[in-house]
Amino acid sequence: MNAENKPMTVLEILNRTKVFFEKKGVPDPLLDAQYIISHGLGMKNRMDLYLNFEKPLTPAELDTLRPLVARRANREPLQHIVGDTSFRGFIIKCDARALIPRPETESLVDMAKKLLDGVQNPFIVEVGTGSGAIAISCAKEIEGAQVLATDISEDALALARENAVANDLSDESSSNLRFAQGDLLGAVFASGVAFADRASVNETPASGTSTPASKKMDCLIANLPYIPDGEKDNLQPEVAKFDPALALFGGADGLDLIRKLLEQTEGRMNSGASILLEIGSEQAPVLEAEAVRYPWLSFTGSHKDFCGNVRFVSYKAN
Repeated sequence: MNAENKPMTVLEILNRTKVFFEKKGVPDPLLDAQYIISHGLGMKNRMDLYLNFEKPLTPAELDTLRPLVARRANREPLQHIVGDTSFRGFIIKCDARALIPRPETESLVDMAKKLLDGVQNPFIVEVGTGSGAIAISCAKEIEGAQVLATDISEDALALARENAVANDLSDESSSNLRFAQGDLLGAVFASGVAFADRASVNETPASGTSTPASKKMDCLIANLPYIPDGEKDNLQPEVAKFDPALALFGGADGLDLIRKLLEQTEGRMNSGASILLEIGSEQAPVLEAEAVRYPWLSFTGSHKDFCGNVRFVSYKAN
């Protein structure tokens, strides 16, 4: 209640939450306040806030909002609090089992679509799938694609499977998206999962399946941990406190897992196949200089995200 013993309105609680978030150092305090309050009040979107600014809030509604606001003030990621995020229009569940997919990462799917244009039934592998956002997008958007998504974390894979089902995909042999647990490409060739051949989706599994062990990749996509170990103390609280460390750190210069993955690609890519990697903004020159270590690959460039930052590198199999 306010000084006149009247219930607070939506606008009043929004303004108070914004100020509270500013004191706690929350980035985008107004935007986050809008998302949390609209979510807590069961509104369809933030626009509903503006249509209900004068609505008085009941004690029960305030009780619902308080713990949500407290969680964000403690710098828990907004996506964990509201439970999901949008990635290329697909709703992706988010929690502490995997990194939150970022809008900038969506460009990896655009790059894959362009490079695979004209490739029949491309076999795509995503290593380190996390929430499954990239693999789901590829399976949904690239015609005829057979997508195998892997992760070393069973918890992350469980989340990815949940997201696949929520987006009308499954982990059955009739699906064009499958999952496997393991370390980097070791998960691919030891997985034992099978895909229904595109021409024989309606046949019995015995006559219409193929396994990753018998296939070479047309595209390898990976957003592996690339933060140098020494940067742990410089991370935002949302990352340092709530993201799984297994998904963040890549050794002294952040490139340990990327180098290991590149080494494993020898003999496993079709000629002309592509490798697309997300990296840190300062890491592209190092990877370009080290490309001579992988004579079966050609370094084909570094690429910027939609914010203008170098975020990806690409290779082509010779």
